[in-house]
This record gives sequence, C-alpha cells and structure tokens, in this order.
Amino acid sequence: MYGAGEGVPEDDAEAVRWYRLAADQGQAGAQNSLGFMYANGQGVPQDYAEAVRWYQLAAEQGQASAQYNLGVNYATGRGVPQDYVQAHMWANLAASRSTGELRDSSVRNRDLAADELTPAALIEAQRLAREWDAAHPR
Repeated sequence: MYGAGEGVPEDDAEAVRWYRLAADQGQAGAQNSLGFMYANGQGVPQDYAEAVRWYQLAAEQGQASAQYNLGVNYATGRGVPQDYVQAHMWANLAASRSTGELRDSSVRNRDLAADELTPAALIEAQRLAREWDAAHPR
C-alpha cells in the first residue's frame, strides 16, 4: 500500500518497513518486493547485493518474479558475478512458473542468456534448472 500510495500517502521507507516484516517471516512476495526496493534504491540506499539476497530467498521458494529478477542480476552482473549459466537457469525456471508478460520476458531473457553460452554450458544450465525444478515441487 505504501509503495504504491494505495489508500495511504506513498512512502517508500514505510513500504520497506512492512516488506521487511513480512520478508523476515519468509513471505516470498515480500522478499521479492524488498529486493526490488534495494535494486532501485527506493526507501533504502541502492544495494544490488542486498537485492540479490532477497531475490534468492524468494526464488528458492519458487516465486517466479524473483526467479526472473535473479536471472536479470546474473545476466547483468549486478550484485553477483556475471554468470550466464545461472541467468539462463533462473530465467528458464521463471518462464516455466509464470504466464503472460512475465513468461514472455523470462523466455526472452533465457534466450539472450543462451546466446552467450557454449553448447556445453547451455546443457549445464538446462540440467541445473531441471534438477532445481525436481527438488522444488509446485
């Protein structure tokens, strides 16, 4: 509510406070939102490493938006060393767990990451995604 100014004045710092309360309790959507706030410096100093930490927590719970965001960070090297295998893996997982615009964006990012990989690295990225998916039933 505070982040979008819905029913209350927009207040990024207050939004961060509420996201953090929920995120600390393991709520994946709040973890992803908190990561977004850190990535964009909204209500907190911009900190890509902290954004990645929150995206990772949410992505590990199967939150498709966080998987997408984590893939973007690996592709761009923001907050983590650039790693197209990881970028492909997370974008692939996001594509398989989403619909609509998020799925379309995830497919595009997966394919862009694939263009940067050797055939062996692409096989590795696909294997990692299959193994992660098998270990995290929906």
